[in-house]
Amino acid sequence: MNDTRARAHNGIHSVLEKDHNYIFVDATMQSWPDADYDIAHRHGVTAYGVTACRPHAGFESAMEDLMEWHRLVTGYENLIVAETVSDIRAAKKDGRAAFVIAAQGADWVGRKLYRIEAMQRIGLRQLLFAYNATNQLADGCLDSTEGGLSKLGARVVEECDRVGILLDGTHTGKRSTLEMIDKSAMPIIFSHSNPSALVPNARNIDDEQIAACARRGGVLCLAPWGPLVMRPKTTHQPTVDDFIDLVDHVANLTGSANHIGIGTDMSLGSYPEHEHDAWGGPDYGNPFAEYGEKITADQRSPKRNLDGFDDFAQVVNLIDRLGARGYSDEDIGKILGENYLRVAAEVWQA
Repeated sequence: MNDTRARAHNGIHSVLEKDHNYIFVDATMQSWPDADYDIAHRHGVTAYGVTACRPHAGFESAMEDLMEWHRLVTGYENLIVAETVSDIRAAKKDGRAAFVIAAQGADWVGRKLYRIEAMQRIGLRQLLFAYNATNQLADGCLDSTEGGLSKLGARVVEECDRVGILLDGTHTGKRSTLEMIDKSAMPIIFSHSNPSALVPNARNIDDEQIAACARRGGVLCLAPWGPLVMRPKTTHQPTVDDFIDLVDHVANLTGSANHIGIGTDMSLGSYPEHEHDAWGGPDYGNPFAEYGEKITADQRSPKRNLDGFDDFAQVVNLIDRLGARGYSDEDIGKILGENYLRVAAEVWQA
């Protein structure tokens, strides 16, 4: 690795002088206008699952946000929008980086089912139903309801299967995710969630959800994001080895490394300060308060990620530590991207 730019915050990433051999698909991340797009292909990431529209966006706003990614890549020869698994594999071969367009929330669906196909046709490939709060499709994981999918939500599952959009259970209520897994004809993913058996955070998921996802061929993309990795009664910034404990848990629970991926939840560029409604709103609690007290509450601090993996290019540290833990080269390849690509190929049919 070579740090060519000062790291004022964790939206600035070092570059790799020589890329590693694996396809690394980051199932969930964010990117902002001041990102260093000209070097985005040099951080060791083959495909970024970019959050293309804000969680509670309406349809017009979501569509404009999605189209912005098509506009952006026209200005960079090193970037593409990937719509097929072949696009991602070609990006690795050509030394470029791909954006996989994802939505963290489906409020924009409203009650118009046609919008699912419309968004798929302009590039949407991954969809999370409810971002923490309950909406017209499903329950949010931080809400007080646990009613499962609505009738409309069940239809949206069918429509995503039909047009080829990968379903994502992260941020969504437990019963809703189990029903999503059961009703879908395709495997689903959790794009950035960790086992609550080890880290009992409201944003994580339990062993029943993990096992159900794996039984249907899906993938749990583990999140190397500090608040979702810090174990109870600890006060240190989580490490790469703490994270691999979570990998071990899922591998032991499901019997292999075939259902594990990575969703960093990192950013390219400056993560914005959270906005708060002066009038107040529902109290969803703060599942990250303890981390803020013990480590840091600064959303832009590298300490919000792992000690040893607070930078995309430090994926090479993760690769080394996985090998030291006994994971084979094949297993590491699956965890970094091949498991995600297997599911994506089935869902996208391309």
